[in-house]
Amino acid sequence: MEKSVEVIFSKEILNGFLECFQVGANVKKLGDFENYVFEVYRGAKPMVLRITHSSHRNKDEIKAELDWMNYLYQNGVNCPKIFKSSRGQLIEGMEASDGSFFYACLYSKVKGMPVKVNSDQFNAQLFHSWGKAIGEMHAVTKDYQPKEGEKLRPFWHEEELLEVEQYFPNEPEIIQRKGELMKELMELPQNRDNFGLIHSDIHSGNFFYDGEFVNVFDFDDCSYHWFASDIAIPLYYSIFYGLESASEDEKNEFAHHFLIHFCKGYEECNTLPEYWQEHLPLFLKLRDITLFSVFHKKIAPEDRNERLNLILNNIRRRIIQKEAIVKVK
Repeated sequence: MEKSVEVIFSKEILNGFLECFQVGANVKKLGDFENYVFEVYRGAKPMVLRITHSSHRNKDEIKAELDWMNYLYQNGVNCPKIFKSSRGQLIEGMEASDGSFFYACLYSKVKGMPVKVNSDQFNAQLFHSWGKAIGEMHAVTKDYQPKEGEKLRPFWHEEELLEVEQYFPNEPEIIQRKGELMKELMELPQNRDNFGLIHSDIHSGNFFYDGEFVNVFDFDDCSYHWFASDIAIPLYYSIFYGLESASEDEKNEFAHHFLIHFCKGYEECNTLPEYWQEHLPLFLKLRDITLFSVFHKKIAPEDRNERLNLILNNIRRRIIQKEAIVKVK
């Protein structure tokens, strides 16, 4: 979390939201990178309280996210159920000391457990279930229509992290590569079967697995994007977290194995988007750029350790050399 947000997020704000949503004071912080995420309880039932600062998302953007999540949930997608506050609201807001706002939402905790990339469960069966979950989500979202007059979730090119000049103005080569990639993406076709509202961030840290189903959460980055991007992201982070130091041949071999099983699962629920294989490298490169941006945005130079600096150097090299994190055959 940015230091400017940390200094205004107070115990009073957290307690106010606990009261609004009628959950107990027994809280466990689960994360604080882009949002504050806590495990909380209603009685003995574990739930998830997410608190978002207005510098990250405004209330209309959160409302659009929740509307889509409700649609997916009502149509059988394995995702969290959203609960209302004591005032009957899906979103509650509280003003911070500087006049900005924090917004909170309460979700069910999905079934299953996290799966680490070095776990025995990180295998072909999981990749199949992963693909099936995303294929089902894409099939359902094709018929999603936001309510008339409501603000939409952002389109892919409106992503703040693509405004790279504000995060690293002294990196002209990366700024140039971003522009070249954006131009190439803008020329891709868009239709009902390859483009729509997607999760945009379904890596292994954003779902639980119960041995049969992948249950997805954290829809904070959902946006209008090509479906192929939702195929690229699982592959990207599987390499990033599990095989960053592996040889190129090892990465390519894993990608081939991963995509075979992932796509079999996907095709159980949906037809793969046309030309997805040709477009996949573009979305892998796009994630390099947005990840490079988010590290610069969230972590000050003096707080970056040796490992993070190495990661940033590797990403920077790939961007400048126009390479994807892995070659897709």
